Amino acid sequence: MKKFIKNPLNPIYGGAETGTLFDVYVTRDGGRYRMDFSWRREKALAAAFSEDGIRWSEPVITLPRDLSSGWEDNNNRNCVLKIGGTWRMWYTGQARGYSFIGGAESSDGIHFRRIGKYPMLIPERHYEGMSVMNPCVLYEDGVYRMWYAAGETYEPNVLALAESRDGVNWTKDKINPIYVKNGAKEYERDRVGGCQVLRTELGYLMFYIGYKDINTACICAALSADGRVGWRRCRQNPLVTPGDGWDADSCYKPSALFDGRGWHIWYNGRRGHDEYIGEAFMEGDFSDEDFETLA
Repeated sequence: MKKFIKNPLNPIYGGAETGTLFDVYVTRDGGRYRMDFSWRREKALAAAFSEDGIRWSEPVITLPRDLSSGWEDNNNRNCVLKIGGTWRMWYTGQARGYSFIGGAESSDGIHFRRIGKYPMLIPERHYEGMSVMNPCVLYEDGVYRMWYAAGETYEPNVLALAESRDGVNWTKDKINPIYVKNGAKEYERDRVGGCQVLRTELGYLMFYIGYKDINTACICAALSADGRVGWRRCRQNPLVTPGDGWDADSCYKPSALFDGRGWHIWYNGRRGHDEYIGEAFMEGDFSDEDFETLA
């Protein structure tokens, strides 16, 4: 059975010097790894770089909050893509108990400027409650596809999908939400949250948070042929669960990459009020048989 093994060096990032760093988004930037994440102390978005995915540079703020905007008292939960020569970011802005999704761009990948004054997505549908957050964007065949979490502000409840031709003006999918909890599964009987979706040979592979209860989270995966319907949960769920130390209470927002040998997952773990970033690795790849059949 395939199994993710936590790195013995965990936690690999964060600590007293930085305070909590959370909701990571890891990509390959040339010959190195790039990690975008939320910096709770600064209420801002930041990035760090690594040659091996384990030892990371000091955090650099990429987008500070904007108290004058009315919707960005706190910035967090972003994703960053390089498209052509431009870096594009989609991020969560929070104020007055609400969460919104905005956009920014950069020529160097560090200094981002906002695209417009207002959010690109706001909570307006019944399933979105007071929050849309945790955007994960793929750019395929001239179309941007955004998977995002929605619902409550403390922890979202469902996952939804939107599409755009320009990455700015979005149309929410008519069948939303596209992914909801399965109460029969203990690992997600309360809700599901923040995800990363990757296009693989098997289809759209989604890594997401499953909540046993509001304070107990783990990392899971599901597969869909089109990234929209027919999601099949991984038979090995949950893939990463709370341990005995630094991540004893919860394992949150996964970011995954396949390096040719196997899958890496970076995530933020919590014990009490303290959160750090860790890494887990699974040798080999997933196969179609690793996912449940549809009823």
